[in-house]
Parts: sequence; C-alpha cells; structure tokens
Amino acid sequence: MDILILGGTRFLGRHFVEAALARGHRVTLFHRGTSANPFGLDVECRIGDRDPLLGDGLLSLKDGQWDVVLDTSGYVPRHVRASVDCLAGRVGRYVFISSVSAYADLSQQGLDETAATAVLTNPDSEDIAADYGALKAASEQIVLSAFGRAALVVRPGLIVGPHDPTDRFTYWAARFGAPTLLDARGSVAAMPAPPGRSIQLIDARDAVLWILFALQAQRGGVYNLCSPPQHFTMGDLAEAGHKLSVTRGFDIAIHWVDDAHLLSAGVVPWTGLPLWIPASDPLYQGLAAVDVRRATETGLSIRPLAETLTDTLESLVVSTTGHRFADPLSGELEQRLVAPH
Repeated sequence: MDILILGGTRFLGRHFVEAALARGHRVTLFHRGTSANPFGLDVECRIGDRDPLLGDGLLSLKDGQWDVVLDTSGYVPRHVRASVDCLAGRVGRYVFISSVSAYADLSQQGLDETAATAVLTNPDSEDIAADYGALKAASEQIVLSAFGRAALVVRPGLIVGPHDPTDRFTYWAARFGAPTLLDARGSVAAMPAPPGRSIQLIDARDAVLWILFALQAQRGGVYNLCSPPQHFTMGDLAEAGHKLSVTRGFDIAIHWVDDAHLLSAGVVPWTGLPLWIPASDPLYQGLAAVDVRRATETGLSIRPLAETLTDTLESLVVSTTGHRFADPLSGELEQRLVAPH
C-alpha cells in the first residue's frame, strides 16, 4: 500500500511507520518539520501545516495519490475538513485517530461504539484543552461523511509504550525502573488502592498492528481500541513494576494508599498518580470500562503489561533528548504517603 501519514514522526505515528515499512508498504509523511525524521530516506517527507492559514498550509499535498491516509494529528475540525477536501479523490481510505474521550458521558461503564458522542457548545471552538472530546467527535463526523464505508475511525483509550512523550504511563516505568529520572525517591512506591482497580490502556504497537490488519481486511466504521475491562488492574501494574525494579537492582516495595488519603494529601488524580481516578469521581468511571469487543473480535491482541512497561523504560533510558516529567507526584509527598500512620 501507498500510505500517507498526517504526522508520523512521534509516538503512534512513529510506530505505524515502523510497522508499515517492515511489511513492505510505502510511506509518505506530512509534518511541520519541527521534529526530526527518524526514518531517513526510507520515507518521503512533505513539509507543511494542518492549518491552511499558516505558512504554506497543505500546499505540499496538492499532488499525489495514496491508498490510505492515516490522520494521527487531527484535533480541530477545521483542520480535518481542510485535509479531507485537499485529499478528496486522491486517497482510497481515511483512518482517523480519535479517542474514547469523544463519548458524551464518560460516567457510564460499558460504552460501545453506538454510544452518543460529545457536542461542541460553541461550534467555532478550537480550544483543544477545554473541548478535546467534542472536537474529536466533530472531526470524526467530517471523515465519516466524506468517506463513508472507506472511513475507519479508531477511538483508543490511553495509548502507552515506547517513545510516549507524556507522563501518563512513563511515570510508572521510571518509578520502578529508573527512579533517578524523577526527584529523590525511596524504596517504597505509593500506589492507589485497591489492587483490583481496573485500568484500560493500549500499547501503541498493538494499536498500529490492528489498524494495519483492519486496512488489509478493508474494515470501516468506528472501533474502540484498548485493553478489555479488568484485563489489567492496578495490582497487575504493581506486580510488573516490582519485578522490573528487581531486575534493575532497586527492589521497590509497594504501599497501597486509598482514595481518601490520596485526596486529603492533595494528590492530583490522573496527573499526580497516573492512571488513578478516584471512585468518588463519577464523571470518568467509564474510562476504565469501555466496551472493546468489536475490536477484539476482529483481531485486536494485547501484549503483556510487563513487556510494555519494560520497553517504555528502555525508550526512556536511551532517549537522546531526555524525558521531562511535568508534574508527577513529588518524592517528598510520596514519602509522607508511605510513612507508617
């Protein structure tokens, strides 16, 4: 296949390029040129901007034909509309990477692909921080309306794995396998109780393999893409983390801290301790219980959590630019949380 990727130099797009090249596909990247191209002459690069009002916009895409376009960087409907209009008649299939955040009511568990999606209160909003889910939902509709059965909309949960630029999972890899990447850390890690708390995530490599298989099978429509509910728990993460710490010579123990103590100590859910959403917060309980049967029944395979954790650590350790943790749980606060009461 001839594949055009809108993005592709970082994280999910990077893994997709690697998997596509390994299978003999031809790849073109469209990106701003602000991130280094890690693939050299193995891919064709076209420089531009998703926003047609900035610089040359989409001018570098004015010619060419592709079997597939993979949109990893569509966050604003206006930008997605511009890409769809620019490529109309010159691409066979359009894959749009959306998010489970596109659902209107994330307090509900068991959300499947038929659940209602969020609607922008202000149709002209381009505020990604405030309206992320609704912007994704509006962008989905543009792609589906334009490409019909040739559109594949993927709604991942939390995407994790090597080259992850965020702190959402990399924190745990560092905490157990390279604590010196954080501030001063003790030999006991605070983890949000209970151990049976479900976590849902998807290794970027598992996501791109399913997308490639779906393209070969000419699948279209909407698919949730993450691990099944209860497939992974906080206890599984703790076990994998402890084993990783032993192999790295740290032997870090686990101290379980309940929601009440975490909240009273001022720990920020999701960012202070990644993957943690208090049970008392009803708005996001669905984030750990999304229905993914449609994807698993069409070949989605989930690799072991320990493999993802180890490989994420390796990418952190060998990174030439370094990973800067923005706002993790501080070592001082963690020490207070794990101290005997």
